Amino acid sequence: MELQTHTAEIIGFQPTFTVESSINTNKKPFVEANTEEVSLSFLKNSCIVPVFTKDNETTLSHQEFIESVRNAITSIFPNEIIEEPEIRVSHQIKGRTPDAIYVPVKDLQENQKTTYYERMAFIIRIPSITETINGNTLALTVGGVRALNTENLYNKKTYEKFKIFIGFQNMVCCNLCVSTDGFKEELKAMSAIDLEDKTLQLFSSYNMNRHLNAMEQLSNYSLTESQFAQLIGKGRLYNYLSKKEKLLLPELLLNDGHLTAVAKDYYQDESFCKNDNGDINLWKFYNLLTGSNKSSYLDKFLDRGVNAFDFTTGVSEALHDRNSKHAWFLQ
Repeated sequence: MELQTHTAEIIGFQPTFTVESSINTNKKPFVEANTEEVSLSFLKNSCIVPVFTKDNETTLSHQEFIESVRNAITSIFPNEIIEEPEIRVSHQIKGRTPDAIYVPVKDLQENQKTTYYERMAFIIRIPSITETINGNTLALTVGGVRALNTENLYNKKTYEKFKIFIGFQNMVCCNLCVSTDGFKEELKAMSAIDLEDKTLQLFSSYNMNRHLNAMEQLSNYSLTESQFAQLIGKGRLYNYLSKKEKLLLPELLLNDGHLTAVAKDYYQDESFCKNDNGDINLWKFYNLLTGSNKSSYLDKFLDRGVNAFDFTTGVSEALHDRNSKHAWFLQ
């Protein structure tokens, strides 16, 4: 892989990038499931902010989360193109103002309604930093997930939990490509400044070249039709193993619904289906996994995305090492 040297310096190391002035993005969402798209201005102007009930301290709002991550990436790449955030929300919590307590639902005025969303995910693309793998353009992307159902809002204010990532988005399908070192499963913060500082720490520890090289290597491995069928079948069996048996095997977070979508797209996906003799390389297989992950609920979305990458790289090892733990899925 030949990468052009980029002038921006990431904290702690000086990576290299392929730089393009712009990329053409389509309108496919990065996650679907039961989500809807909203704007940052909607979150700021139309949503209330939940509080911790015992001391009435506010939670860090969804918009503060997004802006903290945007501030962090802007400070690292001040001269790059940074797009507006793409935001998806789910699990709407509705309410009403005190003057509307006894107003029938059909008679409620818009100014008498309140709302916020329990779960929110967003991405911010940096389309001037891209790479091509197996003919697919990937754009550097950051983002995160907030799930208020994981917070104890009936207590006093304490550290709040966030999921944050830096990785790439495949612009052919808008699937996210996230590795372990670019993902923080539980980042705890007390304030927006604290959140921004810890986000910077994560971004600075991300080894972009290693992630790109690992993804590029997936194109060098292929599954036969028989191996693919075996893997899908074993993946379904995995979900019904006992806890003791699962501890002996690599973790697979994708469920039967995800694997069914992978099996379907093995035949039907326009970009990542099998070739004429039934073989499929692991880059395409990986994108079938991340494509199926779009049906996940927001609170599990990033975890499963990272697991899809780890699982695929594990399968690549199992193809030449029968002693690999991932070999169970191919036997």
